Amino acid sequence: MPWSGFHTKMIAALGCAWILDGLEITVASSVTSILTQEDTLGLSSSEAGLIATVYLVGQVTGALFFGRMADRFGRRKLFLLTFGVYLFGSGMTALTYGQGPGWDAYLYLTRFIAGTGIGGEYAAINSAIQEMMPARFRGRVDLLVNGTYWAGAIVGTLAELVILAYFDDTVAWRIGFLLGPVLGFSVLFVRRHLPESPRWLIMNGREAEAEAAIGRIEAAVRRHGKKLPPVDEKDAIEISESAHSTYVTLLRVLFREYPKRAVLASTLMITQSFLYNAIFFTYTLVLTTFYGVSAASAPMYLLAFAAGNLLGPIVLGPLFDIVGRRWLIAGTYLFSGCALAVTASLFAANVLTATTQTVAWCVIFFFASAGASSGYLTAGEIFPLEVRGKAIALFFAIGQAAGATGPYLYGWLIGDGSNRGRLYVGFLVGAVIMVIGGLAETFLGVDAERKPLESVAKPLSVVRTSVGAARRRTVRKLRKPGAPQDAGAPPGEERPPAGAPDAGAGAGAGVPPVAGVREAAEAGAALGAGPVEPEPAALPDEISKATPGAAPDDTAAQAQDGNDTAAPAKDGNDPDPGDEPTAGTPAV
Repeated sequence: MPWSGFHTKMIAALGCAWILDGLEITVASSVTSILTQEDTLGLSSSEAGLIATVYLVGQVTGALFFGRMADRFGRRKLFLLTFGVYLFGSGMTALTYGQGPGWDAYLYLTRFIAGTGIGGEYAAINSAIQEMMPARFRGRVDLLVNGTYWAGAIVGTLAELVILAYFDDTVAWRIGFLLGPVLGFSVLFVRRHLPESPRWLIMNGREAEAEAAIGRIEAAVRRHGKKLPPVDEKDAIEISESAHSTYVTLLRVLFREYPKRAVLASTLMITQSFLYNAIFFTYTLVLTTFYGVSAASAPMYLLAFAAGNLLGPIVLGPLFDIVGRRWLIAGTYLFSGCALAVTASLFAANVLTATTQTVAWCVIFFFASAGASSGYLTAGEIFPLEVRGKAIALFFAIGQAAGATGPYLYGWLIGDGSNRGRLYVGFLVGAVIMVIGGLAETFLGVDAERKPLESVAKPLSVVRTSVGAARRRTVRKLRKPGAPQDAGAPPGEERPPAGAPDAGAGAGAGVPPVAGVREAAEAGAALGAGPVEPEPAALPDEISKATPGAAPDDTAAQAQDGNDTAAPAKDGNDPDPGDEPTAGTPAV
């Protein structure tokens, strides 16, 4: 499907979550020292540091809890709910008015709630974006949205510099925590007008709503004067209404059907999370301890660091769709690992300054940021629709749990700054970890670029039917009572009685289809084929021209992308957009 204003609106409405996450982390880091003052909350250093830990724990909890709900109740409901939870938690943090154990508990509770909201956003939004973006844009969009975290870090840094300069400390920290809710409140109204994922609707047997949702998207394309490419009927699929999956279902899928992909997703998420948390949360200590940078000047270096992280996904993102996932993901991980090893050697030799150290980090994380964002892309698109939200949540939680060890380890290695050798070893460990991630992608990577999601990971509820069998079922559905039998059925084939399921649906034996044949055709249309309007008079004539004795085509149809034109099963490339759909040929 061509790009339209709908897709741009969706990116703007959903991508703001990562901007606010970056803003939240930056603000919390900036006001930590202020909260230790007696005229604010009077926290100890360890109590102030616990604020970030509680927020991260909330993210993991929210991802796991809301990830399941995203698969159960839908993407749209969850990205509205989770955003509301974040706004509530962050806003309530600013209302911490006293000191003592009770108010401390209130502070941590509100930070935990805000974290759960953002954690839930990771699962709900990544699922929605991957399922509703055109296949040939899916990679770059997902990287762009995840990379906007660093836009939030830049906004947060600049805002705190202004707030701390013009407001008293007793008020400045409250304003900092209110920035996210104030900026994000209007986004709720924009999100309310986004449709539910047609894929999720079809999976839950809500064909009419899916047709309406895909119709809105196609209408937006037509308003931009673009044509909708045709859909080859062999690429359509039929699915049954699926039972609600649990984390037990996900684990069964991971260990029985996709063990290598589970290893890949875990490795990518763990390696990028460890490196990012280790460097990002200790960069100020490195600058102040080893390079003599003042605490007041340190945020300016963060701006350069964040700019490099933001530019990486923007510049490199299109290549993930053009060149391919495997080589770009592996390349970004391997390059950042090798570059970090070189920088570590220069650091140990004491030939870097604060400026050159920051430049080195900018170059390293220009590539590492794109690689890290691709971890979320991979964790979602290589697993089936029914467990996609839970898969993103699980691997996000695994990555965060492993990454949480980075700041403590690197803080210990920095120490009092008297021994560069210890931090040098730490940098080398980070480099090796990133190289491991690159090697995992090289050997286990999935070439998902420009392919419909269903061809990357077959839905658990799919019912594979041959094109010939599906066509005959459609003809029987449309035939008037008393009309002659199928002319196009292969000789010797026993025709089932009226109302009986077709043999072509054998792959789904024991599982009732979503609806009848006409409804199955509409389901195929909702998965990207557009509205189907078969011509009853033309179908029998067309089938009667079939070669007598020809065997039905029992080749499994390739899954159809929910928003993009189906691609040939052999390579997933888009058909010629200049072609027109064949009248009277329904998608099944």
